[in-house]
Amino acid sequence: MSEKRKKKIKPLTEKDLMKIEIARELGLWEQIEKHGWESMSNAACGRIGGIMSKRLKERKQGEE
Repeated sequence: MSEKRKKKIKPLTEKDLMKIEIARELGLWEQIEKHGWESMSNAACGRIGGIMSKRLKERKQGEE
């Protein structure tokens, strides 16, 4: 017998919200909503991660 385990829903972090915002800007959010993050290509994930890194770096420099 297999039981389905309920996924615990964690609150979104600031980085999660940024990732979603960037995905929307790149026009990738619909695909993510329909098929999940695992459906993304490595290139698309890299683009999102690269933009996130750039924004985080800019934000950190602005604080200094």
